[in-house]
Amino acid sequence: MKKIFLLTLLCAGLFSFAVNAKKTDTRYFEMRIYYCHPGRLDALIKRFTNHTTKIFEKHGMTNVGYWIPSNNTENALYYILAYPSQAARDSSWKHFGSDPEWRTVSKKSEETGKIVAKVTSVFMNATDFSPKIKPSGGPVDQVFELRTYTQLPGRNPAILARFRDHTMKIFKSHDIKNIAYFTTIEKDPTVQSKLVYLVAHPSEEAAKANWGAFVNDPKWKQVSTDSEKDGKIIEKIESIFMTPTTFSTIR
Repeated sequence: MKKIFLLTLLCAGLFSFAVNAKKTDTRYFEMRIYYCHPGRLDALIKRFTNHTTKIFEKHGMTNVGYWIPSNNTENALYYILAYPSQAARDSSWKHFGSDPEWRTVSKKSEETGKIVAKVTSVFMNATDFSPKIKPSGGPVDQVFELRTYTQLPGRNPAILARFRDHTMKIFKSHDIKNIAYFTTIEKDPTVQSKLVYLVAHPSEEAAKANWGAFVNDPKWKQVSTDSEKDGKIIEKIESIFMTPTTFSTIR
């Protein structure tokens, strides 16, 4: 009987581990930011709408989402792709760059001038507490908020634990929709990763009200105080409001 009991506990533990492992998205993510030459953002959007996303898919890249900043002073397009692995990512881009269809599309779209002035890439892993990263949307587009947290040295475990155990639940209670959570993969392994996440609101006006309610929530105040007993966690927060493009799979 004792052996059966121990075996049952072991099986339960293995099942729990398998479930948790299954929940973590192990894909390799890349957030790309394209900064366009003045007046050329529309041409870029047209190229993505009609061609680029389809060619990406042909080469094994998954289109996660595409957004345009609400205050787009830099003529930027933000988007996220997913790949099975870093090696798959490198192979996909190699084949994409040499694809005759892409070369024709690129050449034709730039007949009236270059489109992209600069490209920035941020490589990322999904956190173990991120909601499932998949196509989503409704009859009305949401307003998205991209938030990047830079932690103080050695404080990554604290910020991740706080989000995993508390923050996401409190967000939900204030109509802040959790979309996706990532940690950055830095080129220098000695550099601490950042927390990058996407949330959604019904509107920018609603976002202001949501955040106001959140920061004044007694539960959040207690969580914040408890989590910072050993010192401050966050050094800097960056926030960008964005609207999804018509071809974004997350809307």
